[in-house]
Amino acid sequence: MRSLITCLMLAVSSVASAQVPAVDGPAVFLDGVPFTLTVTNPGLDPVVVVIRTADGAELARRALGPVESTSVRNLEVTARSQLPLVVEAAGERTEMTAPFLPAWFSVLPPLLAIVLALVFREVITSLFLGVWLGALFVAGYNPLAALLMTVDRFIRHALADPDRAAVVIFSLLLGGMVGVMSRMGGTRAIVDAVTPLATTQRRAQLAAWLAGLAIFFDDYANTLLVGNTMRPLTDRLQVSREKLAYIVDSTAAPVAAIVFVSTWVGYEISLIGDGLRFAAEQEAAGSAAAAALSAASPFAVFLQSIPYLFYPLFAIATVALIAVMQRDFGPMLAAERRAFGGGGVFRPGAQLAANLEGEVGEAPEGTPLRWWNGAIPVVAVVVTVLAGLVWTGLQGSEPAGPESLMDTVRRVVNNADPFATLLWGSLVGAVTAVVLATSQRILTVADAMASLVGGMKAMMLAMIILVLAWSLGEVTSDLQTASFLSGVLSDRLPLELVPAAVFVVAALMAFATGTSWATMAVLMPLIIPLAVALGAGVGGGAEHGILVGGIASVLAGAIFGDHCSPISDTTVLSSMASGCDHVDHVRTQLPYALLGAAIALVVMLPLNLVFGSSPWAAMAMVLLGWGLIAAVIRFVGRRSDVTLGEGQLSR
Repeated sequence: MRSLITCLMLAVSSVASAQVPAVDGPAVFLDGVPFTLTVTNPGLDPVVVVIRTADGAELARRALGPVESTSVRNLEVTARSQLPLVVEAAGERTEMTAPFLPAWFSVLPPLLAIVLALVFREVITSLFLGVWLGALFVAGYNPLAALLMTVDRFIRHALADPDRAAVVIFSLLLGGMVGVMSRMGGTRAIVDAVTPLATTQRRAQLAAWLAGLAIFFDDYANTLLVGNTMRPLTDRLQVSREKLAYIVDSTAAPVAAIVFVSTWVGYEISLIGDGLRFAAEQEAAGSAAAAALSAASPFAVFLQSIPYLFYPLFAIATVALIAVMQRDFGPMLAAERRAFGGGGVFRPGAQLAANLEGEVGEAPEGTPLRWWNGAIPVVAVVVTVLAGLVWTGLQGSEPAGPESLMDTVRRVVNNADPFATLLWGSLVGAVTAVVLATSQRILTVADAMASLVGGMKAMMLAMIILVLAWSLGEVTSDLQTASFLSGVLSDRLPLELVPAAVFVVAALMAFATGTSWATMAVLMPLIIPLAVALGAGVGGGAEHGILVGGIASVLAGAIFGDHCSPISDTTVLSSMASGCDHVDHVRTQLPYALLGAAIALVVMLPLNLVFGSSPWAAMAMVLLGWGLIAAVIRFVGRRSDVTLGEGQLSR
């Protein structure tokens, strides 16, 4: 019996050892762009895996233990004749092939979608065609296969991500909450209560700006709460929907990225920690530089980078300056004059990303208008999300020993679950709105549920845009668009130019892919080791300023590119929450975002080349940048409170 078992084990071992190595690689090969292959040894014996091109050139060799996987990075192919790649192990071989494309093809799908959306102002078709073009490349130029792949691969995968599903559910529940609030007169009551204080366009815009600063803990919550809450007030005071969408968008990610108690900062700190670890591994073992990098606190490095976050600081200040000075330029000036002159708060013929008025309607005449019916659900959302962030942060970690309050805050931020807490907050807000409406007998249960569903239906157009934008992000991932754009960086770059170059590359990457977080994830582990290799370091001095400036440029550039991109989820949500045409929002916001980015580059270059990158010099440059922005608005902008056709001030 024992010999039989031994024979069976030997047979199984022999069969397992003879199994072909499993290979997972890119969907396409780009000419000269590095890629990664993941190779798995399914057998029970150690093997040596060799990766060769079709013409026999060896690309890599790795030793793998039993049932072990390895990721082989920085492989390249530069000609179609090098495919398929051959992976050999223990006498067995497997072939890895995929379409071979010129590297610049990877930017064509997002570029097509963005150009079509801006030119024709029809975003759904534009996004779908962008996804289809990417699928066409992946499918080897088969148009029918690309059409099917658009749905069964990219759109389905875009919705399969749990975090993205959480955003959809959160948005729908929050839309339903606002629908109930609107139907029972809560939103109109808030407007009536605030109107004696916010009596002008200037005050309405400043109120929206302050609300954006107050909801600092998450950009999604900021966008949806501020946009939906402030829209009735800004509509009454003839502030265009485009202006509200701009205020909402510019006080969401920039605020969440700076305030150290937010869902963004935990993610940013984790990326900084990875980058510092990679940089330490590249230094000589036991060297002072390696020790300093290993000992550096990612949280402390993030705090040190805040004075260098020029674009977010300038974006927040620009909103306040434009509101106070009541001057606009570019397409926003036309939108504001249209709204002030009685032409409507949105463009005639606009395709509103969300239209609560059309789906839910206003409260009927005779409905008791009580401001708390609008305020309590919003407060319930905010309190639930904040409490949820603290609770999940505490549950997800244990203190290593005695810690200060700042250490506790850092631990909570690093371990909180933002998506779960957003779901909890939106559900509590929706339930609170329904309970308020029914308990006061303002609405029946049936009417409350109809209003809840109506509010959700009002979000459907925005949800379609959002899913297509995510699908285009899946396309850019398969086409390695981020890897192609990050290849713009070179180790021959002068150290003083690293922050400016990183800002531009991060902006291009976020604009093309529509995501700031993925841009940060790609660039942060690349930029920190690159800056250290060029001479930057930790421990103070100009070299330390260059390092934290480079880190800040990744964050700031990603936010800037995300702001400008029509395929960004936060841009879509800003349009939705403000009830604005999505393309109109992008067109009117773009000049203001470009102003902030241009001033950021203007102050960044002398900071690094002349003033030694000290934090005090960075703070001085922030003040200088604010002054330059104010000067541009004063001398380039025109009064927005001018009635169309009159050519003179109306107040």
